[in-house]
Parts: sequence; C-alpha cells; structure tokens
Amino acid sequence: MSESESEPETGEQVAKRTGQLESCQRCGREQGLVGKYDIWLCRQCFREISRSMGFRKYS
Repeated sequence: MSESESEPETGEQVAKRTGQLESCQRCGREQGLVGKYDIWLCRQCFREISRSMGFRKYS
C-alpha cells in the first residue's frame, strides 16, 4: 500500500472531490458563489458591489 492510500482524507481533498474549492473573496462565504468570469463573490456581495464593477441591471 502506498503512502497516499494510507493517509486519511483532509477537508481540502474532500472539497476538491465535491467541487467546492472557492469562497467569497469579500466575506469568505462558501455558499451561493458567482463564479462566472472568475468573479468568486457570494451572491449577496455581488449585489452590493456589481454596479461599481460595471454591471448594469436590465428590466
């Protein structure tokens, strides 16, 4: 048995398997991320600062 098989999985390895690698760059929240265009902000922070980033809201 190799060393990698005998080591227990860390939280980081489990996160890679489930796909949740990123967190909000502003508040650190891991849920509700806006990852399009590599923004990596939670939806709440994105709503607060999207205007200053140049996004416009269309009705």
